Amino acid sequence: MKVLMQPIEMIAWFTQDGLPTPVRFRMEQPDGSYIVVKVARTITRKEEKLAGNPMIIFTCQSIIEGVAKLYEIRYELKTCKWYVYKI
Repeated sequence: MKVLMQPIEMIAWFTQDGLPTPVRFRMEQPDGSYIVVKVARTITRKEEKLAGNPMIIFTCQSIIEGVAKLYEIRYELKTCKWYVYKI
């Protein structure tokens, strides 16, 4: 897996307790175009602090450009931003 830490646009739903579940996201490609990825399966969800900043880390699986891939996305609790961390 390659570490990116690239910001993404996410569509997610939240439980009544405030826990997010990713549904799909849009990511910018190196050539400036965008790719939309539907989250097929969320494998794990864990909370972690990165430099004192609390995050929820999701390990997910999707079909990206015809290939099934595992990747890691992160949700920053303080800023409410989503990132693709590893792909």
